[in-house]
Amino acid sequence: QVQLVESGGGLVPAGASLRLSCAASERTFIVYNMGWFRQNPGKEREFVATINWSGDSTYYADAVKGRFTISRDNAKNTVYLQMNSLKPEDTAVYYCAASYGSSWPGRVFSEYNYWGQGTQVTVSS
Repeated sequence: QVQLVESGGGLVPAGASLRLSCAASERTFIVYNMGWFRQNPGKEREFVATINWSGDSTYYADAVKGRFTISRDNAKNTVYLQMNSLKPEDTAVYYCAASYGSSWPGRVFSEYNYWGQGTQVTVSS
């Protein structure tokens, strides 16, 4: 059982940057593709970005492409989401997730096996 803990959320003005982190509890972290999703109340969980186990392949939702960057440090069992040029519509609870499946890119939440508790990102206009 992999435990994931997100951090780095907060309240920022539009145009600012934030970096989210997601720390995994297991050394087997390296075998997982990792993803970030976001969700607002009453809405479906939305795919944001994913990175493969080695870190050499990434994929982004159109809404964040060019502004967000996903990366990972397997030595630290951690995946990151660098968010630049934030917009009010980026406001959501952000979740990281781990997948031991082979599907690529994993853009559907059902493809992921483990989830963090989420961290709130609020962007003011």
